[in-house]
Amino acid sequence: MTSSSSDEELLILLALKNKKKRRKWVHEINEKREEFGEFHHLCKELSTYEDRFVNYFRMTREQFEEIHELISPRISKLTTNWRKPIGTKERLAICLRYLATGDSHHTIGFSFRVGRTTVSSIVKEVCVELWNVLQPLYLATPTEEVWKNSEIGFRELWNFPNCIGSIDGKHVRIKCPPKTGSSFFCYKHFFSIVLLGIVDPNYKFLIVDIGSYGRHSDSSIFENSSFYREFIQGKTILPPKPLPGTTTPVPHVFVGDEGFKLETFLMRPFPRAVVAQDEAKKVFNKRLSRARRVVENAFGILAQKWRVFFRPIELEVDTAEHVVKATCCLHNYLQSTSTIENEPEEENAISPTDVFSNTQRIRERSSIAANSVRENFVNYFNYLRNETIDQ
Repeated sequence: MTSSSSDEELLILLALKNKKKRRKWVHEINEKREEFGEFHHLCKELSTYEDRFVNYFRMTREQFEEIHELISPRISKLTTNWRKPIGTKERLAICLRYLATGDSHHTIGFSFRVGRTTVSSIVKEVCVELWNVLQPLYLATPTEEVWKNSEIGFRELWNFPNCIGSIDGKHVRIKCPPKTGSSFFCYKHFFSIVLLGIVDPNYKFLIVDIGSYGRHSDSSIFENSSFYREFIQGKTILPPKPLPGTTTPVPHVFVGDEGFKLETFLMRPFPRAVVAQDEAKKVFNKRLSRARRVVENAFGILAQKWRVFFRPIELEVDTAEHVVKATCCLHNYLQSTSTIENEPEEENAISPTDVFSNTQRIRERSSIAANSVRENFVNYFNYLRNETIDQ
């Protein structure tokens, strides 16, 4: 009898020892969120200082309110008997602050007095809804009218007629995804996903393709994109038309760098060795570089505005894709709605070229038709140059 009771006592003691300490629903620090949290104090003060508000959220108060009005029905939570949910404005503020700084979820959580996992779920959810709401409005599939307006812009602003878009791909740094081998390991010796973008003459994205493996080249990503299958493969976006002052029809083209293969619909520069011996081709390269710089500038604006790109994105790959998609939509929204320059002034600004890395150059033999199209542009640009010299 004594042995049995002692065994029971031992079992009870063992159960008490192994019993895990119950986790709290909300940490004591986070319970004071509405009293000391950043959103409930600093953000409210910022609303009276427009320049500080822009520096903090990367947009004006009016733009913040407009975005909030669009997505608030999608990110609101029900109030329950257990707790009061985080408000929609605070959820949007947490996401925008992460995109604007790239700080860790721990850091954002301490500032706003919410848990790390809460920040993680808010960032993913809000980014998904930003894409769902803004993409149909500001990054919709281009229509024929959009392509025609883009051609007019490149002709009048950048002196490259028959150009309908500037294309480039950039590596976005991510943390090493588990069990992926070398799929995301790029030639720059870090892990990345590729952001492939086609930009109009006003620095707005027309097409984005996000999430391809970092080891792939621009050309292969482009040829495997849904845009290529829908608009390029066996089709023409706009019918060929003569260059100004000429009679021979020339296809409408995109302009890209050495990461793309020369095609009848895509112009790339001549190699440096060829340009050094041919002045006419050097003139073509200058014109193409001027038009292609639009996409480089667009990536620069994107990175300077949303500094999440200034460091590796330490999220799962699918969440990182949602983050990139959201920033592209926000970029187009701000480019479309901003009437004044509202870029935050910051000291020691890092060059965008230090943020995004170019994709690898390719060397493939081009078709005779593609070379013929490029020669048409070479002859046209040099004809204009000679006309200017004669005058």
